[in-house]
Amino acid sequence: MASRLNPYLNFNGDARQAMEFYKEVFGGTLDLNSYGEFGQADAPNADKIMHGMLETTGGFTLMGADNPPGMESEQGGSYSVSLSGDDEAELRGYWEKLSEGGSVSVPLERQMWGDVFGMCTDRFGVPWMVNISTEN
Repeated sequence: MASRLNPYLNFNGDARQAMEFYKEVFGGTLDLNSYGEFGQADAPNADKIMHGMLETTGGFTLMGADNPPGMESEQGGSYSVSLSGDDEAELRGYWEKLSEGGSVSVPLERQMWGDVFGMCTDRFGVPWMVNISTEN
């Protein structure tokens, strides 16, 4: 297996819903494993996600999990997940789904460098940047 770099998102109890949402956005195969499946069947967080991985046919890999009790995290800290390319229809489709129910900080529109770019935070508190390359 080749090395790869991909986002690993942490959630405060809604990883299942978030990862299922991302599967709706990007398609692909989603594997979810709960804390209960890994020896914590009687724990209060048994149904929460210990590890989730979405692999898409387009080559994206997105991982995520619920934080264990006592390890809360602040969503949208010092990162953004970036999507970029030149397939305008595909990227606009992702944008529409990701921004629905979230907030838009930079509308998806042509920018001074010539590309179409926007920034939003989805309904789970994850910040996204979308850049659609255009010919100048």
